[in-house]
Amino acid sequence: MKIYTLPVGLPNLPLSVKMLFTGYLLTIGFGLIMAGAQIMLTHGMADGKPGLSVEDIAYSYHGNRDGTTLEAKLNGSMKDKGTPEIRIEIIKWAREGAPAEQWESHFKTVFAENCTLCHNAESGLPDFSKLENVQHLATVDKGISITSLTKVSHIHLFGISFIFMLMGAIFAFAVGISELKKAILITIPFAFLIIDVISWWLTKLNADFAWITIIGGYGYTLASTAMLLISLYQMWILPIKIAKHQQAE
Repeated sequence: MKIYTLPVGLPNLPLSVKMLFTGYLLTIGFGLIMAGAQIMLTHGMADGKPGLSVEDIAYSYHGNRDGTTLEAKLNGSMKDKGTPEIRIEIIKWAREGAPAEQWESHFKTVFAENCTLCHNAESGLPDFSKLENVQHLATVDKGISITSLTKVSHIHLFGISFIFMLMGAIFAFAVGISELKKAILITIPFAFLIIDVISWWLTKLNADFAWITIIGGYGYTLASTAMLLISLYQMWILPIKIAKHQQAE
């Protein structure tokens, strides 16, 4: 009876296994790019300026305690949704506590003309045709709520750790790299993922911790990218180089 044994190492894996691993790595790589774009379009605009900064992280998790949630949105992701004059007028009204006596006489019309096209009862967004919904956002911006932060944290930890586990399992078959170096590189994404999530909670308490979130995000992104590229290189490019070298000999 013939005994089949699986070859060890990324360069000499069966074609079917290589295709399985490659499909997963390319999909995950594309997912990481989309995740980065999503972060730039959400957290990256928290301070009203393009690009992710420490201030963006602080505003997202700690909030802007100098202004209201409505003001933060009008100066951030909603900055292009109205004229500067309208934005200033709404911000001033919000800072005064969004008094009801000015709603019917003026601001109900302002919101109807500038906001309720998107913010209505059918949109799933806060319905800005109702004063109580506007007043709810015309409060001091304290960043993400504890409930939302708990939800995002456990989804982040469960989902991304599973991605890192499979990516690390593939990278473990890499050749020409010492076991210690592979072990360190496989561990880094998990460590920085935990640091990243913990930093959200610390930033919620104190905005000075926002820089740790930047470090955590870059840490696991760089480590996972390195594993992805090394794995793809060893599966498809390294065998060609080895074959050419053997032919030359």
